[in-house]
Amino acid sequence: MSGQGTKESPWELTTAPGTSAYTMYRDEESDPPALVCQVGTTTLKYHLSAIEDLHAMLREHGDWMDLGAADEKKDAKDGTIESWGRAADNPVGGWYGLRKGYRGRFGMYLPPLLEELGLIELEHNPRNNRARAL
Repeated sequence: MSGQGTKESPWELTTAPGTSAYTMYRDEESDPPALVCQVGTTTLKYHLSAIEDLHAMLREHGDWMDLGAADEKKDAKDGTIESWGRAADNPVGGWYGLRKGYRGRFGMYLPPLLEELGLIELEHNPRNNRARAL
């Protein structure tokens, strides 16, 4: 595994297609506790509970699910990880993204982390990737 998931030693990840590198780390001191995602000079933040919540949802789903990554200003395709990450009936009651204007891309940046942690299987095609719980 690359990195320890701390600010000093973040996880080093790539998107499912392998086209973009980024880092993530846990910030348990923030309010609420967050996953900090650094993509170049852009910082995105997600609820730290996203790791366990997404894994639980995929286990319950029981089959492959499209990632459906989209930025905050675009609608997410129904039935995707991205749409679940914004849904009013998910465990946080809406957006997992914490930084207004940068709340999207949940379906792009969270699944590779869960794969790195050994929680899911993730496809690595040029596009239209899917994930499922292990």
